[in-house]
Amino acid sequence: MSKSITVRYFALFREHAGIGEEQIDSDALTAGDLFAELQDRHGSSEPLGHCKVAINDEMADWGAALKDGDTVLLFPPVAGG
Repeated sequence: MSKSITVRYFALFREHAGIGEEQIDSDALTAGDLFAELQDRHGSSEPLGHCKVAINDEMADWGAALKDGDTVLLFPPVAGG
């Protein structure tokens, strides 16, 4: 069943998407499913295991279930020194 999800992109993800936020309709069941769908959509090649996700402003696991109306925030890997 399709869900309406708001996706907010940060840093490298924002560059790949060309926008900071978008509203999409998706059949993704989990945050990880959505990540894969968005990789295809925007051509990102970042590995899932290096990235972070938040759902409705709470850090989440990639296996977290998505619901209609959720807001998903995607954070690429952070390099430090």
